[in-house]
Amino acid sequence: MSKQTATILVVEDDTALNDAYKMILGTVSNHTVVTAFNGQEALDAIAKMGKDPDIILLDLNMPVMSGVEFLREFKPADRPDCTVIVFSNYDAHKDIDEAHALGVERYILKARIAPKDLVHLVDGINEEKTQQA
Repeated sequence: MSKQTATILVVEDDTALNDAYKMILGTVSNHTVVTAFNGQEALDAIAKMGKDPDIILLDLNMPVMSGVEFLREFKPADRPDCTVIVFSNYDAHKDIDEAHALGVERYILKARIAPKDLVHLVDGINEEKTQQA
């Protein structure tokens, strides 16, 4: 049986990291990866998709609209089919606590996760979602 692929929205203001995550998750795991460089672009991308992505990898510290501002607009607690993972090197506890209160399931420090571990994490979340469906 072939594995189900997910639609992943990567919200990251660093172009090189955005490209790397797109390659790792798109090429290695064959997921559909959409990228945005700030929270406003993420909201626009979701509107253009016409549905919520399965998984959002969200940086917190971005220009135009931060990750927390995105979360306040997106309201992940009201969107049970979308898993939001804060994926950042920004470790302000106030923002992390607010992100969890808004419905974020996990917070991961970018500097501490290897690409293969990121793939494993995303694939595991996607597999859980597929089994629950």
